Amino acid sequence: MPGKVFLVGAGPGDPELLTLKALKALRNADVVLHDDLVGAEILKLIPGTAQVQNIGKRCGRKGITQQEINALLVNYALLDLQVVRLKGGDPLVFGRVGEEMEALCTAHIEFEIVPGITAALGAAATAQIPLTHRDASSALVLITNHQAKNGKSNWPTSLPANATIVVYMPGYRYEATAQKLVQSGLDASTPCAIISHATAEDQQAFLTNIQDLSNSPHLPAPTLLVVGEVARFASDSALAQFSLFVPVSVGPEFQFENLQKQESSE
Repeated sequence: MPGKVFLVGAGPGDPELLTLKALKALRNADVVLHDDLVGAEILKLIPGTAQVQNIGKRCGRKGITQQEINALLVNYALLDLQVVRLKGGDPLVFGRVGEEMEALCTAHIEFEIVPGITAALGAAATAQIPLTHRDASSALVLITNHQAKNGKSNWPTSLPANATIVVYMPGYRYEATAQKLVQSGLDASTPCAIISHATAEDQQAFLTNIQDLSNSPHLPAPTLLVVGEVARFASDSALAQFSLFVPVSVGPEFQFENLQKQESSE
């Protein structure tokens, strides 16, 4: 068979959320080039005959460049191999897939995109937060708090008040993030949730609001920040499945007891 590259989304972490098409691509792969965020349980699905290489660039660590990744994809495909570029979440959402597509097109390499469940959907599902709600949110905005190497930020100057904002790679500069949210037009009392390792066994969540965001704990990366009135609909029964940090109150109709305090008193 001629060489072909599959740009595959591995989903947010839970191996059961991997699509059937993604699983098929993995089982037929000669080479798998994967990111750091792809979980060990998903990597176990790769056949032992495939060459597997971690090409992650997580947390700004110095390592392989995007240009080198592009070259690997092209060169392996030119050897008539079936190549899977495995990315956490969905490859089309903050996954640099556009640059890889350009390199493959330039080299006249056939490729196919296999979508995955992006982290925003996985995080919202586990916390049972509706990302849209006709009484609270009529729009969904996905943005990243990660800056390019030149220091340029693509943070929007204005955000709609009736939208749910999901911030990928929010980092730990919560005070600065809160300031940007307010400067973009959101009220300081707007509720938000920090969700760590969404859909994984060690997932954690913290519910707060923009005003108190700076007091939030530094949950382990990868994390997402969900901002908007829809956070008030978070299910306490769903959140009880998390290793959970919850303030006593983050606004009207948003009363949750601190489970850690409750457990320590029993």
